[in-house]
Amino acid sequence: MKKEIAIFFTAVMFYTRIPCPKNITHHPDYLNKATRYFPLIGWIVGAISGLVFYGFSQMLPVSISVILSMITGILITGAFHEDGFADVCDGFGGGWTKEKILKIMKDSAIGAYGAIGILLLLLLKYVALVEVLTSQTNLINILFIFITAHAMSRWAAATIIFTHDYVREDELSKSKPIAKTFTWKEVVGSAFWGLLPLVYWVSINYKVVFILLPVFTFRGHLARYFKKWIGGYTGDCLGATQQVCEVVFYISLVVIWRFI
Repeated sequence: MKKEIAIFFTAVMFYTRIPCPKNITHHPDYLNKATRYFPLIGWIVGAISGLVFYGFSQMLPVSISVILSMITGILITGAFHEDGFADVCDGFGGGWTKEKILKIMKDSAIGAYGAIGILLLLLLKYVALVEVLTSQTNLINILFIFITAHAMSRWAAATIIFTHDYVREDELSKSKPIAKTFTWKEVVGSAFWGLLPLVYWVSINYKVVFILLPVFTFRGHLARYFKKWIGGYTGDCLGATQQVCEVVFYISLVVIWRFI
């Protein structure tokens, strides 16, 4: 149990800016195992973002409350996944070979593709969230909208680790230890935490289960795209997948509630 707690806090330290016990480090072995808790980090980020939205929505319009909840999520993670999405936009937008794409993605500066891409992504996320949350007043429903989106999108990203190869050859990337090995515990653990929030929605309306189709369709397309151009994935690719799948979740929820 003590080891599992250490692994969990390793995931918290790696994926968020939340303070952790001083004895927690980026130990390679624990980083490998931390993948099992990647979707659980989505529970934490989603729950806090949902609470912020609900609290402010009691005083402010939904639109402003959504922006404040998005800012909260970004602050908790340090824009970890948003940065990955921007880097992917720059790398695949400006590079035409594997080497060039990887070099651009490693550059800390953001280019035109990254700036435009992240702007449009955040705008789309904002509009989709406003559509989803405008009619919601129940705190539990609001929390599970955020939790399910964050957990499922992180699980979708984690599955790429299990099905594709990590492509960077250097040891400088922080994502390298996570990408080296995994066991059935990481596969089952990530699936458990990624799918568990969906059980709540299925118990209310079984049709919400269909949301898995668009989310994993986009996940599959992204994974194939990364495989085609660079032969696998990088940490930035995982971040981009998480962001895209999160937005796809919100949009799909709008479609399901309106037409199904």
